[in-house]
Amino acid sequence: MAQRFALIIDPVDASEERADYADTFTIVDAAAPALSVGELSTQRGDGVFESIGVIDGHAQEVLPHLERLANSARICDLPVPHAEQWRQAVAVAAAQCPPGEAVIKLILSRGVEHGPTPTAWVTAAPATDFAAVREAGVRVVTLERGYDLDVAERAPWLLLGAKTLSYAVNMAALREARRRGADDAVFVSTDGFVLEAPTASLILRFGDRFVTPAPAGGILHGTTQLSVYEFFVRRGFETGYDRIPASDLAQADAAWLVSSVRLAVPITAIDGTALSVDTEFTAEMNRYLLSARD
Repeated sequence: MAQRFALIIDPVDASEERADYADTFTIVDAAAPALSVGELSTQRGDGVFESIGVIDGHAQEVLPHLERLANSARICDLPVPHAEQWRQAVAVAAAQCPPGEAVIKLILSRGVEHGPTPTAWVTAAPATDFAAVREAGVRVVTLERGYDLDVAERAPWLLLGAKTLSYAVNMAALREARRRGADDAVFVSTDGFVLEAPTASLILRFGDRFVTPAPAGGILHGTTQLSVYEFFVRRGFETGYDRIPASDLAQADAAWLVSSVRLAVPITAIDGTALSVDTEFTAEMNRYLLSARD
């Protein structure tokens, strides 16, 4: 696939029942104009999205991604996407992916300003080659996110549990991390708890127990993190979700950032404090994540 593949979805009501939704898909030239200048996804970032990893034409963890897309839509007061319609759209896009790694993106936007329906589309493209960073790891710094752990319950209009198109803050955090001599960041709350990275979930190892910040307070429940936990359980390890004080970060025996396309990346240092890296164990994690999973 030398270029991106794209199709527009004509969204149907979530309650509609039929077997085939092919007539609701329009394949478009991904290099040509396709959106209106009044599109609110570009004007305001008013929409939600998911990124699905694809391995040799197999879209990974499709159901968890669709469930999270639906949850984001509910939080943002968008029409809930029809799960089967979107699943079929993902299958069409995956069929266009060549051997190797690729990424499918699902986008559901508020649509054109004052328009009658939302705008929805799916794209597929070759993935960035993350082989080197999966082996070498990343240095991270902690950055304050500007709110306490319980703010999502008090201020739902902040949309903290949704994966929205408004990623300007996340990208600014990555630039700040690089200004501080690091590769990535880990957000912490104002009351001193670990949250997540700008584009990844965080997993920490303490002995034979693996923990990740509990998916509350605006922390997305990572689809790849769920897959990694399946790998840990198969290996006989204990897994859990906790409120993790930021002071515990440097005490971890190991740590990783995990996401759908970059997969498992070991953290080599946090705020300048070195962490040990188990190269072979990380390689095993990534071999598992590169296998076909539903």
